[in-house]
Amino acid sequence: MARRPRFTTPFSRGRDLLAQYVIRPFKIFKPGTRFLIGFGCLVVVTTPLLVGNYSSGFAEDYREGDVIRGSVVARADIAGIDISETGRRRNAARQATRPIFNFDSTRGETSTRSFRAAWDDLEHQAELKKPEKALTWSGEGGAAVSRAIIAHNFSDDDLNRLLKLIREVADKYIYDDTDAERLNQEIVLVDVRNPSAQMIMPAPRTRMSSLSAARQELELRLLSFPGWNPEQKAALVAAILPLIRPNVVLDQTATATARETEANKILPVTISIKRTQVIAREGDTVTPGMLAQFAAMKSTGHAGRPWHNLLGLLVIVLAVYWAVWKFTEHRSTAAALSLSKPRAFALVGSAIVVETGLMRIGFALADSVANGMKTAPFNDPTIWNFAIPFAAAALLVVMLVDTQLAFLTGIVTALFAGMLAPTGMLNAVYAMISCAAAVYGIGRYRERQSVTLAGLFVGAVNAVMALALIAYAEQPFTLNTILLAIGCGFAGGLLTAIFAAGGLPINESLFGILTDVKLLELSNADLPVLGQLALRAPGTNQHSHAVGQLAEDACRAVGANPLLARIGALYHDIGKVAAPEYFVENQQGENPHDHMRPSQSARIITSHVTYGMKLAKEISLPKKIADFIPQHHGTRTLHFFLRKAQSLAKPGEIIDEKDFRYPGPKPQSKEAAIMMLADSCEAAARSLARPDPENIRAIVVKIVDAIITDGQLDECDLTLPELTTIREAVISALTAIYHSRIDYPGFNPPPVTGPLSMLPSGELDSEGRGISYSKVSDVPINKAGEVEDEAISRKVAKR
Repeated sequence: MARRPRFTTPFSRGRDLLAQYVIRPFKIFKPGTRFLIGFGCLVVVTTPLLVGNYSSGFAEDYREGDVIRGSVVARADIAGIDISETGRRRNAARQATRPIFNFDSTRGETSTRSFRAAWDDLEHQAELKKPEKALTWSGEGGAAVSRAIIAHNFSDDDLNRLLKLIREVADKYIYDDTDAERLNQEIVLVDVRNPSAQMIMPAPRTRMSSLSAARQELELRLLSFPGWNPEQKAALVAAILPLIRPNVVLDQTATATARETEANKILPVTISIKRTQVIAREGDTVTPGMLAQFAAMKSTGHAGRPWHNLLGLLVIVLAVYWAVWKFTEHRSTAAALSLSKPRAFALVGSAIVVETGLMRIGFALADSVANGMKTAPFNDPTIWNFAIPFAAAALLVVMLVDTQLAFLTGIVTALFAGMLAPTGMLNAVYAMISCAAAVYGIGRYRERQSVTLAGLFVGAVNAVMALALIAYAEQPFTLNTILLAIGCGFAGGLLTAIFAAGGLPINESLFGILTDVKLLELSNADLPVLGQLALRAPGTNQHSHAVGQLAEDACRAVGANPLLARIGALYHDIGKVAAPEYFVENQQGENPHDHMRPSQSARIITSHVTYGMKLAKEISLPKKIADFIPQHHGTRTLHFFLRKAQSLAKPGEIIDEKDFRYPGPKPQSKEAAIMMLADSCEAAARSLARPDPENIRAIVVKIVDAIITDGQLDECDLTLPELTTIREAVISALTAIYHSRIDYPGFNPPPVTGPLSMLPSGELDSEGRGISYSKVSDVPINKAGEVEDEAISRKVAKR
């Protein structure tokens, strides 16, 4: 026996070991537990992707001039008070309110009386003439004032002139220097003697004197007072200047009351913020208007509650994925390449997660690009959002599974797009239409360019929808806007095709999905296993192609998957590559089974199934294809070898039928059942010496009835009418293959007139088809419909 070939590389073996190491921890859980873990992972991964860059408020306080750290979007309609603007207007009203000053017209007379009283007191002290006691000036200035007045003998003329000076200066409007700024506007002047009498005085500073100016004026007049020396004049200045005090004084209480009264007359300024309105984008500089809107959001309870938002979002995502699972569990589908329900849900869920990540990145990039632009429409992020590949997940699912799950994926994508986008509803509508175009705009996925065509179709639909949404939003239709919207729409379609094409091979391998493109790739004759089959077992290779043709015609007749059946036929006998010479279609010369025990022969023949399964696992053959290897023989018994073993058994020796039975299982699908029928019918028809329509029909009917009687088709979903259709399709195909040929004059051998010599039985090699039998009844078909050529002792003529 030749050495069995290897079809794996060190890299592929290392990859498989790594994959087994990664999934090993999950195998300790039951399938239900693994499903719950995967479900939880989808929810946990999706939720942070939806938590946003766009928040209903902000966690930190901003000041004017700060840079926005995350875009702020109103999640609800807000009608609040613009505290800043209201305060500004009320402050303006306060500033415009006239300050109230009190005017004391008796202040000059009071100062005069004060000076005269001090003069009289000093004079009275002098009249008492008490030398033991020095004269004391009771006012300001001290002893110098006393000496100056005594030196002038208490002159009444000097006193009257001084009182006149004091009265002339003190009777003016005198204000404190600290109130100078307040007197630049109109004031209300209230006479303290008659508070009800108020006077509005415009330009008060032009009609009043400051305290410093009044004292300076009085000082100059005192320094020019006649008859007094400089020292005496300085004493007068020290005594009289403190008597000059402001008679116009700000009434702070009355002014504050008046200002508050005017401020309260200003109604609060309201601010209106609409839902989804972008308050500020990341990177913007905080302006007073933004601060007012932030304050309004805070005052109305929309300042953002991140933990509430996260909890609510978690529940929403959980509910969405639950709905996806229930739809997947109960959906109706006629897809021939369907997945198990958990795998289908895992595919849809993972596609949604990746799509959500793409949308999150897309919205961030759109904002970044728009913020870097200065002119419209390039600074509008809503237009750049049209370039996001919203339909990538839906396109991927429709190519791998079916339109139902793909459309569901599109609905969830649109929902999440609306939650992520600042203009939620418009983006949700755009994403929904884009996904619908991807789902229903592509035909059967049979070639790689289907993805490109789907992307172009999605791009065209995107461009139309982009213009429609711009019109709906009442944005101006400029040439730049139209061109940018169309360009972004087509970019979204091309990106959809790129991401979908990139995800196809990954998901095909990860979920074991057989697309038509994958099936066509598996038909490549240059693949190592098919190349070895053609090289080492040419008869088996030819038989596989013939079976594939029969199975394809039969599948097409009953609505099964013809491509799956044809590709499955190419691999159904790959196990024979280990020992090809033990199978009749590859034999040249003697039959090796003639020199072997029947049990050993049966073990070798049935081992092509077990080795084929091992080889399929080694080369990572998709399960749908690998299932053809054991199921095309089912659990049938090699009856000829069994009877031969029983006839050769010694007395008392027990022959176990299990040693002569294929491991199974029975066919589980229409395609596998058709493969079983086509495999036996092709082998039997090839064994006929005269494969005319009558013989072909007889042998096909015999095989089909035997397989049905043996119960090999009990576990597939074929009906009796379908079996009849399959039988007729196989008969038609075999008749076409082995049709009779017309005579070509000049190219035909001369007719034989004499009697033909008898050929040895079992040595005919008719038309290169191997061993042939003259009668249908001679073909070694057991009661299970299996053709056991290998059990017949013979000598095959060498080609």
